[in-house]
Amino acid sequence: MLTAVTGINWGDEGKGRVIDLLAENADIVARYQGGNNAGHTVVTRQGKFVLNLLPSGILHPNVVCVLGTGMVIDLDHLANEIASIEERGIAISPEHLKLSNKATISMPWHRVQDGLEEDRLAKKGTAFGSTRRGIAYAYSDKYRKKTLRLGDLLHLDEERIQSRLHVILESKNMELAGCYHQEPMSYDALLHWCRTQAEKFAPYICDVSAYLQQASNAGKRIVLEAQLGAMRDIDYGIFPFTSSSNTLAAYAPLGAGIPNVKLDHVVGVLKAYSTCVGAGPFAAEKAMPENWMQALRKAGGEFGAATGRPRRVGPFDCVASRYGLACQGADKIALTKLDVLSGMKEIPVITGYTLNGAPVTAFDPTDDQDRMEPVVTMLPGWDCDISRCNRYEDLPDAAKNYIEFLEKQLVHTIQFISTGAAREQYLLKGAWLTT
Repeated sequence: MLTAVTGINWGDEGKGRVIDLLAENADIVARYQGGNNAGHTVVTRQGKFVLNLLPSGILHPNVVCVLGTGMVIDLDHLANEIASIEERGIAISPEHLKLSNKATISMPWHRVQDGLEEDRLAKKGTAFGSTRRGIAYAYSDKYRKKTLRLGDLLHLDEERIQSRLHVILESKNMELAGCYHQEPMSYDALLHWCRTQAEKFAPYICDVSAYLQQASNAGKRIVLEAQLGAMRDIDYGIFPFTSSSNTLAAYAPLGAGIPNVKLDHVVGVLKAYSTCVGAGPFAAEKAMPENWMQALRKAGGEFGAATGRPRRVGPFDCVASRYGLACQGADKIALTKLDVLSGMKEIPVITGYTLNGAPVTAFDPTDDQDRMEPVVTMLPGWDCDISRCNRYEDLPDAAKNYIEFLEKQLVHTIQFISTGAAREQYLLKGAWLTT
């Protein structure tokens, strides 16, 4: 069975939490796009884990984790992340973690370039809100054919790879020295860096496509993990305020390494309110006063898992969520952080927009989203702790009313609802997954 877990909105919807749950019964968890700009948070009895590159299944000893073909991988960051996880008692080995030989390497200069360009744009007030982790530059060089793939590290003594390194380095030094006045990198330093990475990761690098194909043929339970959400997809998101990869479920088998295998399920993850990663249009933050947003941000701990930056927040946005659900084609819906809304006398929900006074009910990322004004419906809140509710019937009536209102707006049934940060703090409603 092949299941993709995807974000419906701007990212940080709580995908890590859902994947951690599914991983209990999964054989394989694979990431299929993005890089270490992800920030998936999982809370276990061992504490809170923030994962950037490693799939959320890494905390389950019987699950094989895969970094797929569609990813860009910062090997220095990966080494540090593995070390950090191992320090907390999580064993990681080549049997436990597999890296696609076709995945793109995020080279040392990609982080540098990202930071320099973001600083330049910030001076003009036109920054994109980049994580400064080199993701866009790694993908750019992938499509320009001016970087390496992981499998190339296994052939560093071959003339064809060394020749490519010379060509790549010459081009990159021209960019960094000519545009940003940086000191050039030497070929010897670059080759040394590559050999160091090869020594560390050669046992982990393999033909992930063959591995996943064999697993799929054998009926293994495979979960594909997305980074960010539909609004940040390079093609279907709010351009240019997007990620540099395809965050949609349709790309999941391709990015994982098995383009010929069809998905059995798509789990779309929504947060019980809206948050936004990075810059760009975000109508929800116009809906309520600043003191309301500050209180929500504090209650929900809304600070970027990867960056630590305060997240932009607002009420649940039905207009944007309908668009995200359509993009993802989700057949199962997970709603996270419902508990954060506890204590509110009234809970706002965005049910439409207006533009120049005219109603807007359909989201189009090519419209002038900055000018959209949210239309807010207020629903009754609940003033009790729901963290111990493990059945839908246990929720207060106002909480059930809130969920059912969202379902009507989205024309989707919500099957999974988180009621707290811990693994066991959730409840199921209707038919869920058994993977």
